[in-house]
Parts: sequence; structure tokens; C-alpha cells
Amino acid sequence: MTYPTFARRNEWLPTVFNDLFEDNFMPRTSATAPAINVKEDDKQYVVELAAPGMKKEDFDVNINHDGNLVIKMEHKKENAEEDKKARYLRREFSYTKFEQTLILPDDVNKDKIAARVADGVLTVDLPKVVKEEVKVARQITVG
Repeated sequence: MTYPTFARRNEWLPTVFNDLFEDNFMPRTSATAPAINVKEDDKQYVVELAAPGMKKEDFDVNINHDGNLVIKMEHKKENAEEDKKARYLRREFSYTKFEQTLILPDDVNKDKIAARVADGVLTVDLPKVVKEEVKVARQITVG
């Protein structure tokens, strides 16, 4: 009976961990962009961006020089604690960076756009321009 050598075990362990962390049931988080929902009612548009674990400091939301909405998020997480009794078989730092530009409809009031983060969701409210209907009252001459 032969036993695997130490070098062979070192080759085998990372493969097991790669298979465990990189399969269809648990895809790598850095491989996909966050999900975005856009909804509309008669008063506004609402953009929702999935951002679990993010804080308001991780976001930059602005209107660029072309009048488009730009959403940027960047989050770095590094665990500084070291365990002197253990050695790493796999160690990954968490780093998330995302940027999305959305072309705004003409009826968005760009001066009143607001954004907030709650429960892992960035919500951007895009109020519509209030159009005042001018009612013209006049006398019509019968000729």
C-alpha cells in the first residue's frame, strides 16, 4: 500500500478547496456585477442596487458632465488578525469594485436626486419633473 507524499497532499488540498469554493452552488462573488432593479411610478423612478455588507462610505453617486447617473462602489476588507498556530491553505482578501452609468430619461429632475443605503441595498430616487398643465380659459366669439 502506498501513501501519498507530502508534495502530493499539497497539490490535492488546494484542488479540494477550489472545488468547494468555485462551483455552481457557490460562485465567486467577484465574478458578477450586483443586481440592479429600476422601477417607475407616476412621480419618480427608483434604482435599487444589491450591495450586501456595504456602507454609505463605499459609494460615490453623481451626475457626470453628460447628464448621466454614475454609481460607483468600492469596498476593501482585510482581516489583520494573524493566528500564529495556523498556516493558510487558502487566503483571499475581499475587494469589490463596481461602476455603472445609467442614461437618465429627460423627465428626471436632476436637482432632487437622492440616494440612501439600508439593509444591503443602495436606493437612488429619481423624481420626475412636475409638469404644470396650463389651463387656458378664453371667450370664443361666435361668428
